[in-house]
Amino acid sequence: MTLEWVNFSDRAMQAIKYSDAFINIYEGAVRSSKTVSSIVAWLTFIEDSPYSEFLITGKTENTCYRNIIGGTYGILGILGEKRAKFTKSGDGGTRIEIKVRNRHDDKKRWVWKTCYVVGANDDKSENKIRGMTIAGWYADEVTLYPQSFVTQAINRMSLDGARAFWTCNPDSPYHYIKEDFIDKANTKGYRVFHFTLDDNKSLSQRYKDNLKKAYKGLWYKRMVLGLWVMAEGVIYDIFNHDPEHMGGMVVAKLPPMVRYWVGVDYGQSNATVFLLMGEGNDGKCYIIDEYYHSGAKTETLNKTPSQYAEDFVKFIDRDIDGSLLQLDKIFIDPSAKGFILELYNCLDNVNRRKIQPAFNDVAFGIQQVSSLMGNDGMRVHVKCKNVLRELASYVWSPTAQKNGRDAPTKKNDHTMDSLRYAIVGTRKIWVAFIRQNRDKI
Repeated sequence: MTLEWVNFSDRAMQAIKYSDAFINIYEGAVRSSKTVSSIVAWLTFIEDSPYSEFLITGKTENTCYRNIIGGTYGILGILGEKRAKFTKSGDGGTRIEIKVRNRHDDKKRWVWKTCYVVGANDDKSENKIRGMTIAGWYADEVTLYPQSFVTQAINRMSLDGARAFWTCNPDSPYHYIKEDFIDKANTKGYRVFHFTLDDNKSLSQRYKDNLKKAYKGLWYKRMVLGLWVMAEGVIYDIFNHDPEHMGGMVVAKLPPMVRYWVGVDYGQSNATVFLLMGEGNDGKCYIIDEYYHSGAKTETLNKTPSQYAEDFVKFIDRDIDGSLLQLDKIFIDPSAKGFILELYNCLDNVNRRKIQPAFNDVAFGIQQVSSLMGNDGMRVHVKCKNVLRELASYVWSPTAQKNGRDAPTKKNDHTMDSLRYAIVGTRKIWVAFIRQNRDKI
Protein backbone atom coordinates (compact mmCIF):
# COMPACT_ATOMS: atom_id res chain seq x y z
CA MET A 1 0.00 0.00 0.00
CA THR A 2 1.00 3.64 -0.32
CA LEU A 3 0.62 5.81 2.77
CA GLU A 4 -1.14 9.15 2.32
CA TRP A 5 1.37 11.53 3.88
CA VAL A 6 -1.21 14.32 3.83
CA ASN A 7 -2.97 12.44 6.64
CA PHE A 8 0.05 12.70 8.95
CA SER A 9 0.03 15.61 11.40
CA ASP A 10 3.03 17.86 11.97
CA ARG A 11 3.68 16.02 15.25
CA ALA A 12 3.67 12.67 13.47
CA MET A 13 6.03 13.89 10.77
CA GLN A 14 8.40 15.31 13.36
CA ALA A 15 8.37 12.03 15.28
CA ILE A 16 9.15 10.05 12.14
CA LYS A 17 11.93 12.42 11.09
CA TYR A 18 13.63 12.91 14.45
CA SER A 19 13.48 9.41 16.00
CA ASP A 20 17.25 9.31 16.00
CA ALA A 21 18.03 8.72 19.69
CA PHE A 22 19.01 5.51 21.45
CA ILE A 23 15.48 5.42 22.92
CA ASN A 24 12.52 7.11 21.15
CA ILE A 25 9.22 7.20 23.05
CA TYR A 26 5.79 7.82 21.47
CA GLU A 27 3.31 8.54 24.28
CA GLY A 28 -0.08 10.17 24.72
CA ALA A 29 -3.78 9.67 24.09
CA VAL A 30 -5.33 6.58 22.53
CA ARG A 31 -6.03 6.67 18.78
CA SER A 32 -3.66 9.61 18.39
CA SER A 33 -1.51 8.05 15.57
CA LYS A 34 1.37 7.06 17.88
CA THR A 35 1.50 3.53 16.54
CA VAL A 36 1.37 4.15 12.79
CA SER A 37 3.92 6.97 13.10
CA SER A 38 6.28 4.80 15.13
CA ILE A 39 5.90 1.90 12.66
CA VAL A 40 6.91 4.14 9.77
CA ALA A 41 9.91 5.42 11.76
CA TRP A 42 10.80 1.81 12.68
CA LEU A 43 10.71 0.57 9.08
CA THR A 44 12.81 3.51 7.95
CA PHE A 45 15.36 2.71 10.66
CA ILE A 46 15.51 -0.96 9.67
CA GLU A 47 16.12 -0.02 6.04
CA ASP A 48 18.93 2.36 7.03
CA SER A 49 20.57 -0.05 9.49
CA PRO A 50 23.57 -2.12 8.33
CA TYR A 51 22.42 -4.98 10.57
CA SER A 52 19.92 -7.76 9.97
CA GLU A 53 18.39 -8.81 13.32
CA PHE A 54 15.86 -6.83 15.37
CA LEU A 55 13.26 -7.33 18.10
CA ILE A 56 9.53 -6.52 18.25
CA THR A 57 7.71 -6.98 21.56
CA GLY A 58 4.21 -6.64 22.97
CA LYS A 59 2.29 -7.83 25.99
CA THR A 60 1.84 -11.08 24.05
CA GLU A 61 2.74 -12.30 20.56
CA ASN A 62 -0.93 -11.96 19.62
CA THR A 63 -1.04 -8.29 20.61
CA CYS A 64 2.14 -7.74 18.58
CA TYR A 65 0.39 -9.11 15.54
CA ARG A 66 -2.84 -7.23 16.16
CA ASN A 67 -1.25 -3.85 16.93
CA ILE A 68 1.97 -3.81 14.90
CA ILE A 69 2.14 -6.51 12.25
CA GLY A 70 -1.33 -7.15 10.88
CA GLY A 71 -4.03 -4.77 9.71
CA THR A 72 -4.12 -2.03 7.12
CA TYR A 73 -1.55 0.15 8.89
CA GLY A 74 0.57 -2.66 10.32
CA ILE A 75 3.85 -3.78 8.81
CA LEU A 76 2.18 -6.31 6.49
CA GLY A 77 -0.30 -3.70 5.29
CA ILE A 78 2.33 -1.03 4.68
CA LEU A 79 4.88 -3.23 2.90
CA GLY A 80 2.65 -5.83 1.28
CA GLU A 81 3.14 -9.59 1.05
CA LYS A 82 6.08 -9.35 -1.36
CA ARG A 83 8.17 -7.40 1.13
CA ALA A 84 7.01 -8.80 4.48
CA LYS A 85 6.61 -12.42 5.60
CA PHE A 86 5.22 -13.38 9.02
CA THR A 87 6.03 -16.76 10.58
CA LYS A 88 4.20 -17.92 13.70
CA SER A 89 6.56 -19.79 16.05
CA GLY A 90 8.40 -22.77 14.56
CA ASP A 91 12.18 -23.04 14.34
CA GLY A 92 13.72 -19.73 15.33
CA GLY A 93 10.54 -18.51 17.00
CA THR A 94 7.83 -16.13 15.83
CA ARG A 95 9.23 -13.50 13.49
CA ILE A 96 8.53 -11.17 10.61
CA GLU A 97 11.02 -10.89 7.76
CA ILE A 98 11.25 -7.63 5.88
CA LYS A 99 12.73 -7.09 2.40
CA VAL A 100 14.60 -3.80 2.00
CA ARG A 101 17.14 -2.17 -0.27
CA ASN A 102 20.65 -2.53 1.11
CA ARG A 103 21.72 1.09 1.31
CA HIS A 104 25.19 -0.01 2.35
CA ASP A 105 25.71 -1.86 -0.93
CA ASP A 106 26.72 0.12 -4.03
CA LYS A 107 24.28 -1.91 -6.13
CA LYS A 108 21.42 -1.40 -3.63
CA ARG A 109 20.44 -5.06 -3.81
CA TRP A 110 17.42 -6.37 -1.95
CA VAL A 111 18.07 -8.12 1.36
CA TRP A 112 15.88 -9.75 4.01
CA LYS A 113 16.03 -8.57 7.62
CA THR A 114 14.48 -10.40 10.57
CA CYS A 115 12.43 -9.01 13.46
CA TYR A 116 11.89 -11.57 16.22
CA VAL A 117 8.47 -11.26 17.90
CA VAL A 118 8.33 -11.83 21.66
CA GLY A 119 5.65 -11.43 24.35
CA ALA A 120 6.62 -9.61 27.57
CA ASN A 121 3.78 -10.57 29.88
CA ASP A 122 5.68 -11.37 33.10
CA ASP A 123 9.08 -11.32 34.81
CA LYS A 124 10.02 -14.67 33.29
CA SER A 125 9.72 -13.18 29.81
CA GLU A 126 13.20 -11.68 29.96
CA ASN A 127 14.56 -15.22 29.68
CA LYS A 128 13.21 -15.34 26.11
CA ILE A 129 15.65 -12.67 24.92
CA ARG A 130 18.76 -13.50 26.93
CA GLY A 131 21.77 -14.00 24.68
CA MET A 132 20.25 -12.07 21.76
CA THR A 133 22.20 -9.33 20.00
CA ILE A 134 19.91 -6.89 18.22
CA ALA A 135 20.29 -3.67 16.27
CA GLY A 136 16.90 -2.28 17.29
CA TRP A 137 13.86 -2.87 19.45
CA TYR A 138 10.22 -1.92 18.85
CA ALA A 139 8.10 -2.10 22.03
CA ASP A 140 4.31 -1.87 21.77
CA GLU A 141 2.68 -0.55 24.99
CA VAL A 142 5.94 -0.67 26.93
CA THR A 143 4.32 0.42 30.23
CA LEU A 144 2.72 -3.04 30.42
CA TYR A 145 6.11 -4.79 30.63
CA PRO A 146 7.91 -5.82 33.81
CA GLN A 147 10.98 -3.68 34.46
CA SER A 148 13.27 -6.72 34.25
CA PHE A 149 12.27 -7.27 30.62
CA VAL A 150 12.92 -3.64 29.65
CA THR A 151 16.35 -3.76 31.30
CA GLN A 152 17.23 -7.00 29.52
CA ALA A 153 16.06 -5.73 26.11
CA ILE A 154 18.13 -2.56 26.45
CA ASN A 155 21.15 -4.70 27.28
CA ARG A 156 20.57 -6.68 24.07
CA MET A 157 20.97 -3.51 21.93
CA SER A 158 24.75 -3.61 21.95
CA LEU A 159 25.37 -2.97 18.24
CA ASP A 160 26.62 0.45 17.22
CA GLY A 161 23.73 2.70 16.20
CA ALA A 162 21.03 0.52 17.80
CA ARG A 163 17.75 2.26 18.62
CA ALA A 164 14.59 1.54 20.58
CA PHE A 165 11.10 2.69 19.54
CA TRP A 166 8.49 2.56 22.33
CA THR A 167 4.77 3.34 22.35
CA CYS A 168 2.64 3.77 25.45
CA ASN A 169 -0.45 5.37 26.89
CA PRO A 170 -0.05 7.39 30.10
CA ASP A 171 -0.02 5.52 33.39
CA SER A 172 0.89 6.43 36.97
CA PRO A 173 3.35 9.34 37.21
CA TYR A 174 5.40 7.02 39.43
CA HIS A 175 5.68 4.35 36.71
CA TYR A 176 9.31 3.47 36.03
CA ILE A 177 8.93 4.35 32.33
CA LYS A 178 7.83 7.86 33.32
CA GLU A 179 10.40 8.37 36.08
CA ASP A 180 13.45 6.70 34.53
CA PHE A 181 13.00 7.46 30.85
CA ILE A 182 10.46 10.17 30.02
CA ASP A 183 11.32 12.51 32.90
CA LYS A 184 15.06 12.01 32.29
CA ALA A 185 14.92 12.16 28.50
CA ASN A 186 16.69 15.51 28.23
CA THR A 187 19.62 14.52 30.43
CA LYS A 188 19.97 11.06 28.87
CA GLY A 189 19.49 12.15 25.26
CA TYR A 190 16.24 10.27 24.61
CA ARG A 191 13.45 11.50 22.35
CA VAL A 192 9.88 11.82 23.65
CA PHE A 193 6.96 12.62 21.33
CA HIS A 194 3.63 13.46 22.98
CA PHE A 195 0.50 12.81 20.88
CA THR A 196 -3.06 14.09 21.31
CA LEU A 197 -6.29 13.11 19.54
CA ASP A 198 -5.85 16.04 17.17
CA ASP A 199 -2.61 14.49 15.90
CA ASN A 200 -4.67 11.79 14.16
CA LYS A 201 -6.05 13.66 11.17
CA SER A 202 -8.08 10.65 10.01
CA LEU A 203 -10.44 10.87 13.02
CA SER A 204 -13.78 12.61 12.56
CA GLN A 205 -15.03 14.99 15.20
CA ARG A 206 -17.93 12.63 15.84
CA TYR A 207 -15.53 9.76 16.54
CA LYS A 208 -13.47 11.91 18.89
CA ASP A 209 -16.60 13.01 20.74
CA ASN A 210 -17.71 9.38 21.09
CA LEU A 211 -14.27 8.34 22.29
CA LYS A 212 -14.41 10.99 25.00
CA LYS A 213 -17.72 9.56 26.19
CA ALA A 214 -16.29 6.03 26.32
CA TYR A 215 -13.79 6.91 29.09
CA LYS A 216 -14.62 8.28 32.52
CA GLY A 217 -12.66 9.66 35.46
CA LEU A 218 -9.08 8.48 35.67
CA TRP A 219 -9.27 6.76 32.29
CA TYR A 220 -10.50 9.94 30.59
CA LYS A 221 -7.55 11.88 31.96
CA ARG A 222 -5.09 9.28 30.74
CA MET A 223 -6.55 7.87 27.54
CA VAL A 224 -8.17 11.02 26.14
CA LEU A 225 -6.20 13.90 27.66
CA GLY A 226 -2.94 11.95 27.65
CA LEU A 227 -2.03 12.88 31.23
CA TRP A 228 0.23 10.87 33.55
CA VAL A 229 -1.96 11.18 36.64
CA MET A 230 -2.32 9.19 39.84
CA ALA A 231 -5.22 6.95 40.64
CA GLU A 232 -6.49 8.37 43.92
CA GLY A 233 -9.43 7.93 46.28
CA VAL A 234 -12.58 5.91 45.64
CA ILE A 235 -12.21 3.86 42.48
CA TYR A 236 -15.85 4.01 41.39
CA ASP A 237 -16.43 7.64 42.33
CA ILE A 238 -18.81 7.96 39.37
CA PHE A 239 -21.32 5.57 40.94
CA ASN A 240 -24.34 7.55 42.11
CA HIS A 241 -25.73 5.99 45.31
CA ASP A 242 -29.04 7.86 45.09
CA PRO A 243 -32.21 5.93 44.18
CA GLU A 244 -32.89 5.76 40.46
CA HIS A 245 -35.95 8.01 40.71
CA MET A 246 -33.60 10.72 42.03
CA GLY A 247 -31.14 10.24 39.18
CA GLY A 248 -29.05 7.60 40.93
CA MET A 249 -28.06 4.02 40.18
CA VAL A 250 -29.82 2.13 43.00
CA VAL A 251 -33.11 0.43 42.12
CA ALA A 252 -35.93 -1.14 44.13
CA LYS A 253 -37.61 -2.74 41.09
CA LEU A 254 -36.09 -4.68 38.22
CA PRO A 255 -37.13 -4.65 34.57
CA PRO A 256 -37.61 -7.90 32.64
CA MET A 257 -34.24 -9.57 32.07
CA VAL A 258 -32.85 -10.75 28.75
CA ARG A 259 -30.15 -13.04 30.24
CA TYR A 260 -28.37 -13.86 33.47
CA TRP A 261 -24.93 -14.80 34.74
CA VAL A 262 -23.11 -15.08 38.06
CA GLY A 263 -19.73 -13.66 39.13
CA VAL A 264 -17.92 -15.58 41.87
CA ASP A 265 -15.03 -14.52 44.11
CA TYR A 266 -13.92 -17.36 46.34
CA GLY A 267 -12.05 -17.01 49.62
CA GLN A 268 -11.28 -19.53 52.32
CA SER A 269 -10.13 -17.14 55.03
CA ASN A 270 -11.67 -14.11 53.31
CA ALA A 271 -15.17 -13.54 51.99
CA THR A 272 -16.79 -15.66 49.31
CA VAL A 273 -19.22 -13.79 47.06
CA PHE A 274 -21.76 -14.79 44.41
CA LEU A 275 -23.35 -11.98 42.40
CA LEU A 276 -26.42 -12.69 40.30
CA MET A 277 -26.42 -10.22 37.43
CA GLY A 278 -28.44 -9.71 34.30
CA GLU A 279 -29.04 -7.66 31.20
CA GLY A 280 -32.32 -5.78 31.41
CA ASN A 281 -34.62 -5.21 28.46
CA ASP A 282 -33.37 -1.61 28.55
CA GLY A 283 -29.85 -2.87 27.75
CA LYS A 284 -28.39 -1.99 31.16
CA CYS A 285 -26.51 -4.30 33.51
CA TYR A 286 -28.32 -5.08 36.78
CA ILE A 287 -26.80 -6.52 39.95
CA ILE A 288 -29.82 -8.45 41.13
CA ASP A 289 -28.82 -10.37 44.23
CA GLU A 290 -25.77 -11.24 46.33
CA TYR A 291 -24.43 -14.04 48.50
CA TYR A 292 -21.74 -12.93 50.97
CA HIS A 293 -20.06 -15.07 53.61
CA SER A 294 -16.80 -14.29 55.40
CA GLY A 295 -15.03 -16.80 57.60
CA ALA A 296 -12.77 -13.97 58.77
CA LYS A 297 -15.55 -12.52 60.89
CA THR A 298 -15.54 -13.70 64.49
CA GLU A 299 -19.30 -14.25 64.56
CA THR A 300 -19.30 -16.60 61.54
CA LEU A 301 -17.69 -19.97 60.89
CA ASN A 302 -15.45 -20.96 58.01
CA LYS A 303 -17.04 -23.10 55.34
CA THR A 304 -15.45 -25.83 53.27
CA PRO A 305 -15.33 -25.64 49.46
CA SER A 306 -18.07 -28.28 49.30
CA GLN A 307 -20.30 -26.23 51.60
CA TYR A 308 -19.79 -23.15 49.44
CA ALA A 309 -20.61 -25.24 46.37
CA GLU A 310 -23.86 -26.37 48.02
CA ASP A 311 -24.67 -22.74 48.86
CA PHE A 312 -24.08 -21.80 45.24
CA VAL A 313 -26.55 -24.40 44.00
CA LYS A 314 -29.15 -23.02 46.44
CA PHE A 315 -28.33 -19.45 45.33
CA ILE A 316 -29.16 -20.14 41.68
CA ASP A 317 -32.12 -22.44 42.41
CA ARG A 318 -34.79 -19.78 42.05
CA ASP A 319 -37.92 -19.05 40.11
CA ILE A 320 -37.94 -16.13 37.66
CA ASP A 321 -41.38 -15.14 36.42
CA GLY A 322 -42.67 -18.69 36.69
CA SER A 323 -39.60 -20.36 35.19
CA LEU A 324 -36.41 -21.80 36.65
CA LEU A 325 -33.45 -19.41 36.42
CA GLN A 326 -31.32 -20.14 33.34
CA LEU A 327 -27.75 -18.83 33.44
CA ASP A 328 -25.65 -17.95 30.42
CA LYS A 329 -22.27 -18.14 32.20
CA ILE A 330 -20.69 -18.60 35.62
CA PHE A 331 -17.48 -16.55 35.92
CA ILE A 332 -15.23 -17.76 38.74
CA ASP A 333 -11.98 -16.59 40.30
CA PRO A 334 -9.44 -18.64 38.29
CA SER A 335 -7.32 -19.38 41.37
CA ALA A 336 -10.22 -21.17 43.13
CA LYS A 337 -9.43 -24.58 41.66
CA GLY A 338 -10.66 -26.59 44.68
CA PHE A 339 -13.97 -24.73 44.76
CA ILE A 340 -14.42 -25.10 40.99
CA LEU A 341 -13.96 -28.86 41.33
CA GLU A 342 -16.53 -29.06 44.14
CA LEU A 343 -18.94 -26.88 42.19
CA TYR A 344 -18.53 -29.08 39.13
CA ASN A 345 -19.52 -32.07 41.24
CA CYS A 346 -22.62 -30.31 42.59
CA LEU A 347 -24.03 -28.81 39.39
CA ASP A 348 -26.05 -30.58 36.73
CA ASN A 349 -24.58 -31.19 33.27
CA VAL A 350 -26.15 -28.05 31.80
CA ASN A 351 -24.68 -25.66 34.37
CA ARG A 352 -21.31 -27.40 34.49
CA ARG A 353 -20.69 -26.30 30.91
CA LYS A 354 -21.31 -22.70 31.92
CA ILE A 355 -18.39 -22.51 34.35
CA GLN A 356 -15.72 -20.20 32.97
CA PRO A 357 -12.47 -19.13 34.67
CA ALA A 358 -12.59 -15.34 34.87
CA PHE A 359 -10.08 -13.01 33.22
CA ASN A 360 -8.29 -11.49 36.19
CA ASP A 361 -6.49 -8.37 34.97
CA VAL A 362 -7.52 -5.96 37.74
CA ALA A 363 -6.76 -2.65 36.00
CA PHE A 364 -8.47 -3.75 32.78
CA GLY A 365 -11.51 -4.94 34.70
CA ILE A 366 -11.81 -1.71 36.66
CA GLN A 367 -11.62 0.24 33.43
CA GLN A 368 -14.44 -1.83 31.89
CA VAL A 369 -16.67 -1.39 34.94
CA SER A 370 -15.93 2.36 35.09
CA SER A 371 -16.78 2.78 31.44
CA LEU A 372 -20.12 1.00 31.85
CA MET A 373 -21.02 3.04 34.95
CA GLY A 374 -19.95 6.28 33.33
CA ASN A 375 -22.18 5.61 30.34
CA ASP A 376 -25.23 5.04 32.56
CA GLY A 377 -25.21 1.30 31.95
CA MET A 378 -25.32 -0.13 35.48
CA ARG A 379 -27.87 -0.47 38.26
CA VAL A 380 -27.67 -2.16 41.67
CA HIS A 381 -30.68 -3.54 43.53
CA VAL A 382 -31.13 -1.94 46.91
CA LYS A 383 -30.94 -5.30 48.74
CA CYS A 384 -27.31 -5.82 47.62
CA LYS A 385 -25.95 -4.15 50.76
CA ASN A 386 -22.41 -5.50 50.49
CA VAL A 387 -22.08 -4.38 46.87
CA LEU A 388 -23.23 -0.88 47.78
CA ARG A 389 -20.91 -0.79 50.80
CA GLU A 390 -17.87 -1.82 48.79
CA LEU A 391 -18.68 0.54 45.91
CA ALA A 392 -18.35 3.38 48.42
CA SER A 393 -15.16 2.07 50.06
CA TYR A 394 -13.18 0.42 47.25
CA VAL A 395 -10.11 2.68 46.96
CA TRP A 396 -6.79 2.93 45.14
CA SER A 397 -3.68 1.90 47.05
CA PRO A 398 -1.29 4.84 47.66
CA THR A 399 1.56 2.37 48.20
CA ALA A 400 1.00 0.73 44.82
CA GLN A 401 0.87 4.14 43.15
CA LYS A 402 4.24 5.12 44.57
CA ASN A 403 5.60 1.90 43.10
CA GLY A 404 4.21 2.89 39.71
CA ARG A 405 1.23 0.50 39.72
CA ASP A 406 -2.53 1.00 39.61
CA ALA A 407 -3.96 -1.35 42.21
CA PRO A 408 -6.79 -1.25 44.74
CA THR A 409 -6.23 -1.81 48.43
CA LYS A 410 -6.93 -5.40 49.45
CA LYS A 411 -9.94 -4.35 51.50
CA ASN A 412 -13.61 -4.12 50.60
CA ASP A 413 -12.88 -5.83 47.30
CA HIS A 414 -14.74 -9.16 47.28
CA THR A 415 -17.97 -8.07 45.61
CA MET A 416 -15.88 -5.78 43.45
CA ASP A 417 -13.83 -8.73 42.19
CA SER A 418 -17.01 -10.67 41.42
CA LEU A 419 -18.35 -7.65 39.57
CA ARG A 420 -15.16 -7.32 37.50
CA TYR A 421 -15.20 -10.98 36.52
CA ALA A 422 -18.74 -10.80 35.19
CA ILE A 423 -18.42 -7.44 33.42
CA VAL A 424 -15.21 -8.43 31.63
CA GLY A 425 -16.66 -11.82 30.72
CA THR A 426 -19.69 -10.15 29.11
CA ARG A 427 -17.91 -7.03 27.82
CA LYS A 428 -19.07 -7.51 24.20
CA ILE A 429 -22.60 -6.78 25.40
CA TRP A 430 -21.54 -3.57 27.13
CA VAL A 431 -19.35 -2.33 24.29
CA ALA A 432 -22.40 -2.58 22.04
CA PHE A 433 -24.57 -0.83 24.66
CA ILE A 434 -22.12 2.05 25.03
CA ARG A 435 -21.85 2.54 21.27
CA GLN A 436 -25.63 2.67 20.90
CA ASN A 437 -26.20 5.04 23.79
CA ARG A 438 -23.31 7.54 23.61
CA ASP A 439 -25.29 10.19 21.82
CA LYS A 440 -28.06 10.02 24.43
CA ILE A 441 -25.82 10.91 27.37
